[in-house]
Amino acid sequence: MNDFKDLLGDIRQARDEIHVRLHLASMEAREEWGKLEAKWDDFAARADVEATTEGVGAALHQLGGELKEGYLRLRDALRG
Repeated sequence: MNDFKDLLGDIRQARDEIHVRLHLASMEAREEWGKLEAKWDDFAARADVEATTEGVGAALHQLGGELKEGYLRLRDALRG
């Protein structure tokens, strides 16, 4: 469960960094942000439910990994 909390924290931090830079971003970056945010909404809703259970499902953990990769890729692209 601690591993999942770390993943959730990493995703939130990347989202926050991107949000600050997004107003200067290209249209392509904004489209990528939109896709990631749709996944985030699904992930966050499921994480709230599954966080109250014993374990985190494999599918949710995989989605979290995909989100983290996507947000980090976008963050790095926005950094230049």
